[in-house]
Amino acid sequence: MSNVKTEQLFNLIKALSKGEKRFFKLYVSRLGEINDKKFIVLFDAIEKQKEYNEDKILEREKTLNPKQLPNLKTHLYFQLLKSLRLCNSNGLKSIKILELVDYSRLLYSKCLYKECVKMIDKAKKMAIAYDQSIFLLEILELEKLVVSKTLDAGNEERVNNIITETSKVTESIKNINTFSNLSIKLDSYYTQLGFVRNKRDLEKVTRFFKASLPNYQINKISFQEKLYLYKSYVSFFFFIQDFKQGYLYANKWVSLFEEQPEMKPLKPEMYIKALNSLLAVQNKLFKYNEFTETLKQLVSIKREKNFILTENLNLNLFKAIYIHEMNRHFMLGEFKSGTRIVVALEDELNKFVTKLDKHSILLLYYKIACLYFGSGDYRTALTWLNKITNEREIALREDIHSFSRILSLISHFELGNDDLVESYIKSTYRYFIKKGDLSLYQKYILDFLKRLLMEREIKNVRNRFVLLKEQMESLRSNKFEKRAFLYFDIISWLEAKIENRSVQELIKEKVKLRLKSVA
Repeated sequence: MSNVKTEQLFNLIKALSKGEKRFFKLYVSRLGEINDKKFIVLFDAIEKQKEYNEDKILEREKTLNPKQLPNLKTHLYFQLLKSLRLCNSNGLKSIKILELVDYSRLLYSKCLYKECVKMIDKAKKMAIAYDQSIFLLEILELEKLVVSKTLDAGNEERVNNIITETSKVTESIKNINTFSNLSIKLDSYYTQLGFVRNKRDLEKVTRFFKASLPNYQINKISFQEKLYLYKSYVSFFFFIQDFKQGYLYANKWVSLFEEQPEMKPLKPEMYIKALNSLLAVQNKLFKYNEFTETLKQLVSIKREKNFILTENLNLNLFKAIYIHEMNRHFMLGEFKSGTRIVVALEDELNKFVTKLDKHSILLLYYKIACLYFGSGDYRTALTWLNKITNEREIALREDIHSFSRILSLISHFELGNDDLVESYIKSTYRYFIKKGDLSLYQKYILDFLKRLLMEREIKNVRNRFVLLKEQMESLRSNKFEKRAFLYFDIISWLEAKIENRSVQELIKEKVKLRLKSVA
């Protein structure tokens, strides 16, 4: 057995809940006298540390031999995993099914075939109830082994049932694989590029999507197949900015769980993703009343007794709730109160940010920057934007990197940093040309700022703002240029400059009119 890396062990111990730590102590006490176990000494020493320090552990715990420590760490790591498996066996249905399969194999190995069949039937019933196709296929393969050992009058019927069930579950798994592969590929495109940028992107992703979809009859496919099918459609329509169709399939996705509520605690991560997708598209279509109700559904998961909130689920919930709370403030134009969320949740953000994926971190930073920009706090906006522009891994969400540079330029302009604006215009031009992503939207803004630096008369400055507003409005109907307005409401910023008002005041006014029109 290879040695476990210290970081893996330290992170696992820190991820344990109080109940899991207590269970671990009870678990190892059954193995013998707890005080004689050196790996428990190591566990207690690591558990007390905020940062791993091996020298301090060895200095304090004289019973630990430095030469034995690598093996001791490995032993402790796997004992913790075994303990976690036992601790969560009742709550996580997948572990319970695997446990029944293991029992079945043990009974089979002891030639206790009739007992094995009974255990297989229990495992199969649970796998069907919880829509666990992969486990069901494994159970059926085990059943094929044991059926020849239990010859009786009903044997032929059982064999025929196994063959029928195997064919059905194999087809289901094939569809799940196809739909989930399609979904993850679309998500990969999106996390790399953002929304489609041009005709080439659109044709490429549409061709891929249509070619990847298998033939299916919606009334004959399983719950899990539908989950991944609807997720694929949502990813596709969101990527190509067809939010009306995205809204339709996001609703179907969430409705699956509403029709079978018992599946919510069984597939909680997919349920969170479904709600998250519906919230995202409700935000884009400004369905504010629906948005607030869906957000309540998402937040209520934290109070659901049937849900086992693992560290992973807490992370997913934190990210989704945090982002959509910010989106709610964007929808209402309440930027200043939105920044208070950032301050209030800063400790929680720092706690989770190390566990978040790079894509989520970039998205959070950009939304936080936009809140501060909208509130008129351009210096703080730049602090968050710099976290993005200083990120070396720019192959991820190229769109956020691009629009962060635009927003940084405008923030420097607002702060009167003319020298910086002039040099940043040149570097930003070079960046867009290098990435092959110089759109008309970006070109108009860069030219606007360049000319604005040369014209100091108030009348000319106002005319420049009016001209840029006209140019921007002409782009809103362009199929590919309109994506830019999803990242930054430049029209409202320009109107605020022309009318000498704050962005927040102006957007709030627009929101009131929009809410009245949908009331």
